[in-house]
Amino acid sequence: MTLRVAITRAEPEASRTAERVRARGAEAVLAPLLTIVACGYDTNSEGAQAIIFTSTNGVHAFPDTRGARDRTILTVGDATAEAARAAGFTDVRSADGDVAALAALAKRELDPGKGKLIHIAGDHVAGDLGGELRAAGFQIERRLAYASVARQNLPEALLQPLDVILFHSARAAETFVALGAPNATTLTAGCLSATIAAAAGRTSWERIVTAIRPREDALLTATVGG
Repeated sequence: MTLRVAITRAEPEASRTAERVRARGAEAVLAPLLTIVACGYDTNSEGAQAIIFTSTNGVHAFPDTRGARDRTILTVGDATAEAARAAGFTDVRSADGDVAALAALAKRELDPGKGKLIHIAGDHVAGDLGGELRAAGFQIERRLAYASVARQNLPEALLQPLDVILFHSARAAETFVALGAPNATTLTAGCLSATIAAAAGRTSWERIVTAIRPREDALLTATVGG
């Protein structure tokens, strides 16, 4: 019997995840719970020693990299790093982890005395990156690049028979729970991180599986196999 796996993240990442799910022999069901809406914001990076991206959505929302291609770029993980390189940034360094790992990377590789940091972020941010870096002496500006708009009703796909629902963000997990979490007690919640698992855990599941590392390949291995 083919495993049916629902993907709740927004496009265009949802389609990329679907390809990876299918490559592992499972059926991918697109069921986005969020819509990403770009916001107009100041993209001037003059005087900054680094730009920080905590999601691929932030990279996609950065409208023009030409004036910032030589800036040092720090990313929370490898997927975001790949998106930054594809966008034209040349000096890209990945924390390959979570916000805590990203803060540690910044403290290790940057100097508080060499200019401010610019965090290109969404309207919902996990952890306190700004607070941790300010405590280490850095000046950091958080610029709102996009908003994640939650659905007001469940996608029809989530009302069909499923085996696994994948959550790549706490925001998506919170939205699913807020919309009633139908049939969750018969399903596996696949969560990219412990923070996301905590959000999903506000309702009852057959089981909750957390990736051993906050990377999609680890998430798919834990939930889909292959």
